Amino acid sequence: MQQTLSSIIKKYRIERNKSISLISDEIGMTKSMWADLEKSIKDPQLSTLWRISEALDIPLSVIVIELENALGEGFSLVN
Repeated sequence: MQQTLSSIIKKYRIERNKSISLISDEIGMTKSMWADLEKSIKDPQLSTLWRISEALDIPLSVIVIELENALGEGFSLVN
């Protein structure tokens, strides 16, 4: 899940033509933390994910729906 979320966030950052420096400054995150997020090293908290969606000018729900679609119906963290 973390890897899929990272790729979604990176895709939107690139589509919006925002550098890691710019977007990390916008949301108060270090560049290294952002890079770790895009490399799937960090798993963001909901509040961080919300700030990311605002900086990318997309609703948080768009990221969540895209994540759900990419993971598929059978995906579960609880088993």
